[in-house]
Amino acid sequence: MRRFTRLAVAAIATSAVAVVICAGTAYAAASGTVHTSGAALNVRSGPSTTASSVGSVANGASVSISCQMYGQSVTGTYGTSNVWDKIGAGYVSDTYIYTGSDGLVAGLCGSAYTCSNSFGDPHTCAQAVSWENAHESTAYNAAYVGMCDHVAGLAYGFPASGSNTALDHWNAVPAADKHAGNYDVPAGGLAFFGGGAGHVMVSLGGGRFMSTDIHGSGTLTVTTIAEVSSTWAKAYLGWTQPWFQYNH
Repeated sequence: MRRFTRLAVAAIATSAVAVVICAGTAYAAASGTVHTSGAALNVRSGPSTTASSVGSVANGASVSISCQMYGQSVTGTYGTSNVWDKIGAGYVSDTYIYTGSDGLVAGLCGSAYTCSNSFGDPHTCAQAVSWENAHESTAYNAAYVGMCDHVAGLAYGFPASGSNTALDHWNAVPAADKHAGNYDVPAGGLAFFGGGAGHVMVSLGGGRFMSTDIHGSGTLTVTTIAEVSSTWAKAYLGWTQPWFQYNH
């Protein structure tokens, strides 16, 4: 749909070393050009249109992309995407930036926030992320079906979350440990959704999350906030530090 001219040239230039680079992808800072309908493009403090504006860039301006992350899904000049580009001190939707590629052209960003386990959880934030990665599976597991909050509790070393539902969990978290509407979730943070019993998943960092059931009943796989919102029509509520009712 877009951006493939540069890729074709790059493919010809690098074909001789394809065997060397196919084992992994390393990213450096990338560049792009702002393409809007003519208006300036808002630069946001986080990867969402509801994040505060920290400036703007003019249509046609060249920008340097230090890193990218997944956030709110946006429709722009180049279609619909949940990829956001970090330029300077803020973020712009990748759908308004010509980069020469529909995929990532820079490494995943770190969060501006830090996951802080100050609640006596058995596992640290890093250990919870490691648990999630170790248990990723596309195979059916009856213990995971509809048990998103339970699985989040397991990641943090609890035998259960202590809440009846994910939505109950969200409502119980103290305001000081809750970031409503914020998409910049640090690794180990808990991302919550509304609708029915709600949904929760643990952040892996860079806008990536491990979620139950999203790619099949009883699975535990990597996803994004935008995919969960779109697939299940659930409104994103925000994220919290790893506070669990089990130990409160």
